[in-house]
Amino acid sequence: MNPDLLAAIIIEGQKNIRNISIIPRDYHFEDSLNYVLVGLRRSGKSTLLFKRAQDLVNKQNVDWSQIVYLNFEDERLDGFQLSDCNNILIAANQLTTKKHYFLFDEIQNIEGWEKFARRLADQGESVYLTGSNSKVLGHDIVLRLGGRYMAKYIAPFNFSEYLTAKNISHDKLALLDTVNNGQIRAAANEYLRYGGLPESILLSDKRNYLTNIYQNVFLADIIVRNKIRNEKTISLLIRKIADTVMHIVSYANLYKNVKSVINTVSRNAIIDYIDYAKEAYLIFSTKNYFAKFNERESSPKYYFTDNGILNLFYIDKLPALLENIVAIKLHNKYQEKLFYLKSKKTGVDIDFYVPASKTAIQVAWEVNDTSKEREIGNLLKLADNFTEVENLVIVTHGEEETIEKEGKTIQLVPLYKFLLE
Repeated sequence: MNPDLLAAIIIEGQKNIRNISIIPRDYHFEDSLNYVLVGLRRSGKSTLLFKRAQDLVNKQNVDWSQIVYLNFEDERLDGFQLSDCNNILIAANQLTTKKHYFLFDEIQNIEGWEKFARRLADQGESVYLTGSNSKVLGHDIVLRLGGRYMAKYIAPFNFSEYLTAKNISHDKLALLDTVNNGQIRAAANEYLRYGGLPESILLSDKRNYLTNIYQNVFLADIIVRNKIRNEKTISLLIRKIADTVMHIVSYANLYKNVKSVINTVSRNAIIDYIDYAKEAYLIFSTKNYFAKFNERESSPKYYFTDNGILNLFYIDKLPALLENIVAIKLHNKYQEKLFYLKSKKTGVDIDFYVPASKTAIQVAWEVNDTSKEREIGNLLKLADNFTEVENLVIVTHGEEETIEKEGKTIQLVPLYKFLLE
């Protein structure tokens, strides 16, 4: 790869990044660390690289000539190989001999890229990498890079970022204002249905955009990357997983459901396909805190990383979307430290449990007389049998109430407030 061409692409990138308007996001970078940014395709990883570049220039007196940005999905870099990587350094030094800041998008497209990334780190360079697949860009690769990089998961917009992007005030005073509160509630309904992928927010045809994103994730990050021959099987599996949101499901049940349609599939293939969907950051799972290790692994609950993509599989399944959006918020904060609770012995059945805050959370679209008895009864039963829980919460679509019963306090929290906590 010609260093002059690389230099021209780098200069073009500097000009583009300089002029981009970026919504502030709740992510912080340490100057002394190198980062691997991972997450769902189009979740905003590249934009965070651009924001980091802008901050370096505007807040730390870095010159634009020091910013070396390359996107390895650029067609001009087709055929780029590991042996070409040194030409990046030659091109960068043609622009300036000052310290460089390397920002590489989708670097996993280069076979053996981690050798180059490790060399840059060993030389004391500042490096930021992005990728859309945890199999090649995640905690495992961080270890292979010798601890020189920190993995940072980048999710689609949280609700606060979503409101900022829509220019809707959402501080404490705004919540008290009638007009503003109405705007926030309306935005929460839209966020519930269409999720937080940044580019979708201002589009009128959100569903078509989300369909295209899902197809890209499905084809590029799952089918092509894992060299899967049978697209129909994994497509059906993902649809079945969408149907299980809100419910515990085992590998055996998913295998049975898929095999009833495609009888050539194996149980091991189902397990592999689920892993591929996780590696593409399309789905994640929670496990039963009360279960033994083998049961935790075999009977998870699955959720989608973005509500807009999940909603592509639905026609008016708002309760499932509500539980999924609650799962997203909790998972983005607590990752693998988020669980559900299920005990045959005590009859406890709780949607979410967060050990870090000793909080149990039920999700209910509305709490009428029938559902109130069920949801509150479950939480009270848990509090009587499990001393490690202190906070009892029911997230609803719009209801808000404090319930005192049997010496326990249960908070009913409307979705928009829960998302802004």
